[in-house]
Parts: sequence; C-alpha cells; structure tokens
Amino acid sequence: MTELILSSSSKEVRMGFGLPFVVIGERINPTGRKALAAEMKRGDYSRVEADALAQVAAGAHMLDVNAGIPLADEPAMLRDVVQLVQSITDVPLSIDSSIVAALEAGLSVYQGKPLVNSVTGEEERLEVVLPLVAKYGAAVVAISNDETGISEDPDERFKVAKKIVERAADHGIPRSDVVVDPLVMPIGAINSAGLQVMHLVRRLRDELQVNTTCGASNVSFGLPNRNGVNSAFLTMAMAAGMTSAITSPLHPEVMQAVLGADVMMGHDPNCERWIRQYRDPATVRVDRGRRSRGRRRA
Repeated sequence: MTELILSSSSKEVRMGFGLPFVVIGERINPTGRKALAAEMKRGDYSRVEADALAQVAAGAHMLDVNAGIPLADEPAMLRDVVQLVQSITDVPLSIDSSIVAALEAGLSVYQGKPLVNSVTGEEERLEVVLPLVAKYGAAVVAISNDETGISEDPDERFKVAKKIVERAADHGIPRSDVVVDPLVMPIGAINSAGLQVMHLVRRLRDELQVNTTCGASNVSFGLPNRNGVNSAFLTMAMAAGMTSAITSPLHPEVMQAVLGADVMMGHDPNCERWIRQYRDPATVRVDRGRRSRGRRRA
C-alpha cells in the first residue's frame, strides 16, 4: 500500500488507499481575492489567520498556503505566512508557489514534513523543484502537464505523471512522496472532463500506485450551485481512487459528501467519524444523563 505521512511539529496526517480522504483547505490564496491580496501586500495577515482557524474548525486535515501576489516579495511573504499558520494551527501544510525561491523560503522555516505544491513535467521545473523537495525531505504534488500544455487525452496525462514519478525517484524521492494532480477541467466547458479524471485516477491507483489530489472546485467553474457539482465529483473521484483534494471545507455539503463517501468505502470504521460529526447533540446529552444516573445508582 502506498502511504504518505505528512506532518507539522505535533501532528501527522496519513494519505493512502484504504485511508480516510484528506481535505486540504484552499482558502489561504490571494488569487482572485482582492481584499486578501491587498492586506497581505501591506503585511496584514489577520484574514490569513482567520481563514486558517476557520478551515481547521470546519474539518480541514491540511492547509494549502499561497502568497502569489504580483509585484510583492513572495519569498518573504510565504515564509511569514508559513510561520504564522504553523504558530496557530497544528495541521500539516501544503506550500504553494510557482516561484522556486518562495518554495525554498517556506520550506526553510517549516516544522515537520510538508507537501510542495507543485512540480510539472517540464524539464526546467523538474530540475529545480525536485532537488529542493529532496533537500528538505518534503512530498510533492506532480501536475500532469509538460511543455506541450494540458492534454485532453487522459492517457497522455498519465504518461506525464509517470515521467515525474520516475524523475523523482532519480532524486531519491519515493513514489509514496509523490501526489499526482490529474488536472480537473471545467465540466461546463468539456463534457467529458469528469470521465477523463475518473479514468486517469484509476490508472494512477492501479498502475503507478500513487496518491492523488486536485483542485476540486475547478470542475464546477461557471456553473450554478457549484457545491452540489463539487460534492458529486468528490464522491465519484474517491470511489475511483483519489485520496485527497484541495478544496474549501467551509461548505457543509462538500464535507458531508466526503465523510459520507468515507463511510461507504469502509474508511470510517463503525461510522465513528460520521456519528461524532452529525449525531444529535440532544441525544448525546440524554445518553450522558442516563449514564450519570446509572453511576449514581451503583
């Protein structure tokens, strides 16, 4: 079994086949969030702090941290955000940047084993990102595109993923430390996008035996009731073998879909996590009262 253990200074998260699905909170990302970008650029991280705490409270197992703001000192900013988030939460982080210097700045202060987001199949990226991942003992997200772009053929994307896994091995990075992103396309624009991902995830599970992740909300871009589509997509992706996703845990229907799929797939023994999350509080109070009265009679 391929099992990846990611960690903070005090907590481990396991990712793998047969294990509960890992939700990686996506909210700490200034892309498309003008207010957050403006605040971060002037050194105000209060919204970052609030987003981190809210996502963990909503059930995120990890947090993705991105500081990509044009004309800003991204390495310094990402370093500061990594330190801040680690000081207020105990979950492992995904350090997210397309700038190698920013990745290294975040890795240099990280406590534990993080996930680097990300490397592509482009030769130039492979040669600069993989040595960095190996240097810091991190895991890495492998995105299934290369110099030719993103293929609509899932079998071509599989070839790119296989290439990245093999090149990672050349740098001493085991396949258990590679998490492949099969690239989720908007289903409103490409009708076969869902089928493509399911086909590719099955091959990645069965042939490469690697963990997988994705930006789950991409699938619903441009559609109404996006959380409904995202929820349906995640349950089907989990059944196909996907082991994690970068998404927002702040939508109850999405988290409910993930927890329910874990139950159906046997990843929640005795339905303990489901019961703990959704049991009627009034019932819990009654049960506690009965147990308490029973102890008094004894």
